[in-house]
Order: sequence, then structure tokens, then C-alpha cells
Amino acid sequence: MRAQICQKCLAPSKLLLRRAPTTTTSPFAHQAFPATTARRTFLTGFRKTTVEKDGQVRPPLSSELASPSDHSLYKHAEGTRVLLKPNNLFHPMDKSPSPSMRERAANIKRTAYCPHPHHRTANSPTHIRFTCPDCGIPAYCSEEHWAEDYQNHMLICDALREANEDDHDLRSGRFFPEFEYPGEQMDEALVNFTNWDTLLYTREFRAINDERSLRQVTKLLTYPITVASFVHELSPYDIRHRLTVEGLKSVSALRYTLHPPRTGAGKDIKGIRVTPPPVRLFILGARSESSLPREVWHQLTHMFPLSTFHLVFIGPQSMMNRDAELPLPDRTPANPFGAVVERVSHNMKISTFVEYYHTLHDTGTFKPYDPYFDMFVLFHPGLGHPGSAAEWESTLPRLLDTKCAILCTGFTEEDMSRDVNWVHDKCKGEFDVLLEPGENRFRSLRWDINE
Repeated sequence: MRAQICQKCLAPSKLLLRRAPTTTTSPFAHQAFPATTARRTFLTGFRKTTVEKDGQVRPPLSSELASPSDHSLYKHAEGTRVLLKPNNLFHPMDKSPSPSMRERAANIKRTAYCPHPHHRTANSPTHIRFTCPDCGIPAYCSEEHWAEDYQNHMLICDALREANEDDHDLRSGRFFPEFEYPGEQMDEALVNFTNWDTLLYTREFRAINDERSLRQVTKLLTYPITVASFVHELSPYDIRHRLTVEGLKSVSALRYTLHPPRTGAGKDIKGIRVTPPPVRLFILGARSESSLPREVWHQLTHMFPLSTFHLVFIGPQSMMNRDAELPLPDRTPANPFGAVVERVSHNMKISTFVEYYHTLHDTGTFKPYDPYFDMFVLFHPGLGHPGSAAEWESTLPRLLDTKCAILCTGFTEEDMSRDVNWVHDKCKGEFDVLLEPGENRFRSLRWDINE
């Protein structure tokens, strides 16, 4: 007999000792700068009920600075993949060795406006043309305006630079061991939902000792883990931590389905039991979450091994950039809305509808609804945002009519407060708060650039 040593026990312990980054958000992040940053930070749930100054900092001008990156090192033909090293990930976006990054910079310059106060005072919006040498993101119309507004730009410059480097890391050509996800685990190994470190450890992920790698993996896993952290029986949200009495009733119904008793069933004829219907997760306004690798969503089945899932992505952008991968089927009497159906495994199915939810609701496509088996999820929907509120006005009453739980996330505390106030304004007295608004423990740790 040969002795074996668990490799997990030999992994460095830095993972469990890592300090989580702060979630402080700049007040300028969504107002002054078109190239802004955002994290999926706040979480809530609800369901219908029956009834310039002294000491100002001046930045060095570009003529005083050395070139941020020497592109003579990156002589490459268009389309050639360039391997970037971990210590050389910073490049100005408009001079990036990656064609897709240069295209994003061109899109920012084409659509975004300079945030300098002069343009708001004079009512003369001007497109962005100057790239900040510190963060590498196009941010102002000229170097002069960048220098004059440098004190404000510094509030988000570090976060923009971090996002820039993370985006280049994804295009660096390196091997990504953090994207290798664990499969099933033994029944006795319980999942710990205290934070990202304990979750990844108890789910037997490979040890992640690099902050950037941790940011990359949480960007994807934040979607399924946010849902699981709310409905799991070991959820960190309980009656003492933001969960309301009505919320406890709702999650108890879902947990009854997701955690069936292990007794009474067997492998012989006498132990046969009827398989319950799948738990349906309706993900409305789906965008990037609908294009995630399916093994990311499949993590749900490993945290609820005795249940089956049916994920329903709904929204006009739910198949964006996936036409070549999965062409939309023709609308026929058997498939009137042209749904794309994917069989991920024996315990997960995914359906995608390129349609507004209120249209599907009125036709009774998903009826009947059952709080024991159904839940709605809205990832940063912008319910109260002036640009999207009109699209949700006809959807919200129909969601509340289902009497099912609705889980909603937001990028910042400001976004979440605006959405909550909008719901109170439109449907006051018609819903119960299930989860008090607050920080999402399983938010993405990575900043994203809002082009």
C-alpha cells in the first residue's frame, strides 16, 4: 500500500488569509466619467403580498512623462496573438497590442463625452479624444482638461487602471487554471457561504493565490453563487442578517424543494420515488449572464445535488454575440417565440427567449407559477434608471402577480437605492421586502469599464 498526501493540504494558506478589497465607490463613478467602473455590489429581494481650490493637485503633462509602454517591443501583425507577461499588462487602450481593446477605445471616443465641468456649464458636449497616461483609458477631450480636472479623475484612476490590466490579462494568452471548476463532491463536505475564500475552499477549487486571478474567477461565478447564497439552507442571510420574516417564508419554500430529505428512497423497486419538477430560475433582462460558459451555471447543480434546474433567460439582448454559436430557430406553432433550448446535463436545462417578459407572461407560457419551484432574478436591471425604467413599468406588476420571490442586484448603493425607491413609488403596498438592501457577499471583485 502506498501512502498518499492530499495536495489541497499542501496548498499555501494565503487564500484564507486574503483581505477583501474595499467596496467604496466614487461619487463621480457614474456621473462625471463616461469610462467608469462598476461592481455588482448590492443585493435585495422582494415579492408581492396579498393586500479648483487651494492645494489642488496638478498632474505632470504628457511631455514630462516617459511613454507608458514601449510598443517597439510588440511588433506584431494584425491578428497575431501576443503573449503578455504578468508584469507587463498595462497598455493604453488605444495603443493596445490587442485589436479588441483598440476597438473598445475607439468606441469610447466615438460615443462618450468629456466630463470636464466646462462642458456642462457651457452646454457644449465634446467627445473624448485624450487617453489618461496613468490608467490608459480615454477620459477627456484634451490634455488640458485632463490636467485641470486631475483631482477628480484621481478618485477613479486606480480602479480604471486595474480594470485595464485585468482586461489585458484575459487577452494575454496565458493559461488560466482558475477557470477549471470542480465537479461533484461528497455529501459530507458542506459548502461554507461566509465569503469567497471559504466558498472556494469548501467547494474544492484549486488554490488561488493571486489577486488578479481571484478577480477573474469571481467575475463569472458571481452570477450562480449570488443566487445560491440566497436560497441555500446554509445561506449567510438569515433572520438576524437582513432576511425579513416574509423572506424567511419564501426561502423556506424554495429550500424545501432544493434540499429534499435523503430518507425514503433507495436503489431497488421499493425505493422508487417520483422526481419533483425542476426549480425554474427566470433571469430577466439577461445580457452577459446568458452567454456565460455553461460549466459556470452548472455549479448550481453541485451545490444542490438532489435537485434539477431549468434556467430561463429572457430579454431582447439574451442572445447578443451568440448568433454564430446558436442561430435563432424559426418561430413555429410548436415554438412560437423561437426559444433556444440547451441540455447542459441530466439535471440542468437552459432556455433562452429573445423577447420581453411581459409578452411571455400575457400568453401564459410559463403558467402556473409556484413559489416552491420558481424564482425571478434581476441582475443589475436598472429599474429606476431613466434610460430603462419605461421598459420595466409593464413588467413589474406581472412579476408581482406571480407571488414568487424576486432577487435583484445593483452595481452600487446609489443604483440599489434608486431601484428600491422606484419599486416603492410604482407598487407601494403591493409587495413585501424579503431581503433588506445591503452588500452582496459574493459580488464580483473585479471592476468593469462602462464604455
